[in-house]
Amino acid sequence: MPINKVAVIGSGVMGGGIAAHVANAGVPVLLLDIVPAGAKNRNVVAEQAIDRLLKTDPAPLMHRDNARLITPGNLEDDLAKLAECDWIVEVVLEKLEIKHATYAKIDQHRKAGSIVSSNTSTIPLKDLVQGLPERFQRDFLITHFFNPPRYMRLLEIVKGPKTRADAVATIEEFCDIRLGKGVIHAKDTPGFIANRIGGMWIQSALQAAFDLRLTVEEADAIMGRPFGMPRTGVFGLMDLVGIDLGPQVAASMQRTLAPGDAYLRIYQDRPLIAKMIADGYTGRKGKGGFYRMTKTEKGRVKEAIDLQTGAYRPSADPTLGSAHERKPQALLQHEDRGGQYARRVLGLTLAYAASLVPEIADDIVAVDEAMRWGYTWKFGPFELIDQIGVDNVVALLKAGNIEVPPLLQKAAGKSFYRTTDGQLEYLATAGTYAPVKRRPGVLLLADIKRRSKPLARNGSASLWDVGDGVVCLEFHSKMNAMDPDIMAMLSKGLDTVKKSNGAFKALVVYNEADNFSVGANVGLALFAANVALWPFIEEGETGGQNAYKAAKYAAFPVVSAPSGMALGGGCEILLHSAAVQAHAESYLGLVETGVGLVPGWGGCKEMVTRLVANPKRPGGPMPPLMQAFEQIALAKVSRSAAEARDMLVLRPGDAITMNRDRLLADAKAKALELANNYQPPKPIAVNLPGPTGAAALKLGVIDLVHQGKATAYDAVVAEKLAEVLSGGDTDMTLETSEDQLLALERRAFQALIREPKTLARIEHTLETGRPLRN
Repeated sequence: MPINKVAVIGSGVMGGGIAAHVANAGVPVLLLDIVPAGAKNRNVVAEQAIDRLLKTDPAPLMHRDNARLITPGNLEDDLAKLAECDWIVEVVLEKLEIKHATYAKIDQHRKAGSIVSSNTSTIPLKDLVQGLPERFQRDFLITHFFNPPRYMRLLEIVKGPKTRADAVATIEEFCDIRLGKGVIHAKDTPGFIANRIGGMWIQSALQAAFDLRLTVEEADAIMGRPFGMPRTGVFGLMDLVGIDLGPQVAASMQRTLAPGDAYLRIYQDRPLIAKMIADGYTGRKGKGGFYRMTKTEKGRVKEAIDLQTGAYRPSADPTLGSAHERKPQALLQHEDRGGQYARRVLGLTLAYAASLVPEIADDIVAVDEAMRWGYTWKFGPFELIDQIGVDNVVALLKAGNIEVPPLLQKAAGKSFYRTTDGQLEYLATAGTYAPVKRRPGVLLLADIKRRSKPLARNGSASLWDVGDGVVCLEFHSKMNAMDPDIMAMLSKGLDTVKKSNGAFKALVVYNEADNFSVGANVGLALFAANVALWPFIEEGETGGQNAYKAAKYAAFPVVSAPSGMALGGGCEILLHSAAVQAHAESYLGLVETGVGLVPGWGGCKEMVTRLVANPKRPGGPMPPLMQAFEQIALAKVSRSAAEARDMLVLRPGDAITMNRDRLLADAKAKALELANNYQPPKPIAVNLPGPTGAAALKLGVIDLVHQGKATAYDAVVAEKLAEVLSGGDTDMTLETSEDQLLALERRAFQALIREPKTLARIEHTLETGRPLRN
């Protein structure tokens, strides 16, 4: 049975988030909650939840219009509507009696064969289904989302002994493809996978920080980035998710774990935590947490709590040498308190993870994926053991008097993962290696790279044969910043397809970094400007324009597949592609004005021609110019691929992929579809208003300067942008070609790169990661 409509029972933070993400997939949702005593509006609870979704930041909805797919209701008047739903998700209070009462209501009204699931994270499935009819048990499972559901990729599925196999398969396919989830099959054990190991990690880090008298800053610096764990560290993470959640998780673990479990052995109540919660210091949602922001005469000041006294003090950089070490091996060898902390926390966490397979999951791959997707670890525990070295971890455990689990003993002298004949393999519980299998429809460049060599490569980019006549251009410069090497490899890729005599049919631009591209390498431009290498800068700009123009007018399709940020020059390659297959979490925009420049690789040209040609635009010459000017001058970035459609950075025909692991396969399929009888686009000429239009655009900026909302130099940059977008020295009776617009871009860019205030903006952004308002 396909899932065409979903019901969510319970509209709290989690229930509302799940409803929002189902709506993000374009699927109608019925959101039901209680009727408050004496309420005149009986749907008020669910309606308020939808209102919150529209105001919450980061946004649970990928587009505001998605809220229209959510229908509010209540659990007294609207239960009959459950008969319209194919999947019913229960997200009520974590109390068994309340859940059982809810299931009784659901079972009275749902249609035969509809699937029911619980989002519980603390109650075993065997308890949830106890005493329920067998027909209900066949349709029931646990679907454990992580908060916030839009952004946290992990979904743990737990089935019961009577759950239908086809019900599990239906939910897995829907959550994988439509919701973009990383679906992991967990066993019906306390905390399932991610919270079981994550709970141990947090608890061991918390207790060790108290015992070793570390500051929260020291603990977070050590148990964060060096090991590929969240940059917040443990205390910052607890502030983020809510400190009051900790005792609830601990109570659940104490209630459900077997006596003698390692988690129970290290757990200890800390009076400071209880006092913080009682006083309302529950983290970011409360008055503060382990960190807080305080208003002073000098402005807002970040403070941190002293774990020993409970008093707040100004937050300070750690002084421990180990807290500044970024290499895991070196950090683990430090003899100071930070090194002791790292050894203790990692030793307990990694040993615990190794001791739980196959109890919580069938293999180490599921555990590693769960921790990467649910806790945003860069490496799962077994991948991290390989990073440190199996034998080094065994030695660490023995030195810390921590029992070495049997699975870790089996890996001694080896590794948990290896590559054999281009195939990634993992160490199974039997002690032999087995292939890591991908889900049908998943294509990863990482796997292709294991079994092949690049067609071409330089320091910033590579070309790969991804099969079926498709070449992939991969960026791998620092932060995927666009530079001359990437432009050279783009040209090489176009040439490779062109001269292949039909062996290659299309080019896909794709990579598997966190961000597609953060934009042009402005550090290179800054260096060149500081030594007055103006011809080098002009050559780089002209070269980029020519490379992107060649991609746009190639005789075969170029399909770009962004994920994460695609900014500035990274966005401009999308604008010149025949099609874009974007991951849903793509954040796209032309941001050059933030560093005192204008888009110089065809971004201005593409946006203005695209908006002028838009059949849905309002009449008159100014509306499309005003939209282009506003988007570029304000450095607007879409908060999702769906929002990028509103900006026309993505066109109506560009597609969106929800699951990151399916992006390359979808982009490749799109490229092959287009390659059949492909015809490149024809050059566009547009009628632009010239100086009169530029003057109208500048007026708005002058008003902002007078109001103090823009600086005088913002107006200088905006003036150059207005001249480009309005077509320079022209009027509405004349056509302006793409080449003329490119020439205007070059002129504006070359003028601004010589300005001291632009160079100051670039330097400040490179040093701080933030724009300078000079």
